[in-house]
Amino acid sequence: MKILTLVKCVPESTTAIKVKTDGSGIETAGVKFVMNPFCEFAVEASLQFKEKNAGASAEITALTVGPAAHADVLRTAFAMGVDHAIHVCDDALNGIDELATARVIAAAIKDGGFEVIIAGKHAIDYDSGQVGPALAESLGWPHVGAVIAIEWAADFKSCTVRRRIEGAEEVVTVKLPALLTVDKGLCEPRYPSLPGLMKAKKRPIDTKNLAALGLSPADFSKEAVGTWMGEFSPPPPRPPGRKLTGEPADMAKELVRILREEVKAI
Repeated sequence: MKILTLVKCVPESTTAIKVKTDGSGIETAGVKFVMNPFCEFAVEASLQFKEKNAGASAEITALTVGPAAHADVLRTAFAMGVDHAIHVCDDALNGIDELATARVIAAAIKDGGFEVIIAGKHAIDYDSGQVGPALAESLGWPHVGAVIAIEWAADFKSCTVRRRIEGAEEVVTVKLPALLTVDKGLCEPRYPSLPGLMKAKKRPIDTKNLAALGLSPADFSKEAVGTWMGEFSPPPPRPPGRKLTGEPADMAKELVRILREEVKAI
């Protein structure tokens, strides 16, 4: 079975994000980039399938779309245990939206013979959760999202998954090929070993540009795609706090007035 795992490079969650003065993006200097945590779940789920189902002869490929520096996330995937890596890298893809990203991935894997795609439910940077469903639509595959448990059929032609819905869990059986987006709780990602990290530096990465995919920059111009990253801006600063003084009864009345008339919370 050929499994594709999508991975994305994102700023570490504890990083203080600063917006560029021209609003064109975030300042990357000094920012530590890591594998998206939900992508870690996807990689781990793929590895566990391979380890627990030797009869499936699983082969795992990790894929990312992004600039050259984002190849590091594929090195991390190698260190965790994946077999192959694909990096789609082209300057014309800077700033594209999730639907365009899905089109690029679909073109990159059209001859790959993959039977399952496992991706994170969403990325912690833009938090859209659209790439997985959009890719499934591009491929004409069924998609199940927010998966927290997977049970594979004995013939590996289908799987039954549990997914989170509001107030409950839903059980879905899906035939392969299929795309699953996974949620927290499915598994606990392993830490890449030091020997694995060292070996990963020498592993070959299949780097593709748009020309190699039979696409052109014109296919991803602002006129050709649905949406585009326009301008970034930081959230407005919080107003300073206010301190009430006086008798408790008077402060209580003033607090109620502020909440009702100024804040309009009651």
